[in-house]
Amino acid sequence: MSLFKKIFGAANDVSGDEHRQDGHPYLPEQQLPIDEMFMVNFRKNGGKFLYCDNLGEVHEQFLNVLEENDWFECEALCFEPRLYPLLDENKLNYTNPQQPKFILATCENLVADEGSILFSSNQIKQKKPNELPANIVVYATTSQILGTKSDGLREIKRKYDKDYPTNITTIKYFEKAKEEDFMHYGSAAKNLYLLLLEDL
Repeated sequence: MSLFKKIFGAANDVSGDEHRQDGHPYLPEQQLPIDEMFMVNFRKNGGKFLYCDNLGEVHEQFLNVLEENDWFECEALCFEPRLYPLLDENKLNYTNPQQPKFILATCENLVADEGSILFSSNQIKQKKPNELPANIVVYATTSQILGTKSDGLREIKRKYDKDYPTNITTIKYFEKAKEEDFMHYGSAAKNLYLLLLEDL
């Protein structure tokens, strides 16, 4: 019998497995699957999440976002030709917009552990987050959800091989913080809608 058991007694000793079941505060919590972790953290950051089973639902949810915000017949910012049909079918002007109401973009990845969205020059050119419109609509797929920002950077390296994009950045805060603290310093809060297409 160890010295500690002699002093403190073994009667109320609990095994390590029982500690975990009781949710001991010093043991790590049960890890959520990365898709659930992303949803929880994304919503905690103030993001608006719209799940889509197919491309038809993506178009329908995009229309709902336009209706909710009264963004019909306005200007939008978009740098990706594959997204132009979404804008065309809703008669939105995206050629040389002077005062765009929102930006429509894809992303490189969705980062689960912080609920953020990883962009590069492929989506936002050389614009900094504070130079983008206050409203962002992102089209992404469930296969783009990765655990950490490091995983996202590795995926960019793998995906582009040699022609790496520039201006790699994340946007994490999707609503204005009630109290500014050093964690929010220099961040531009965005009103962000995520159209997430199930592709797994």
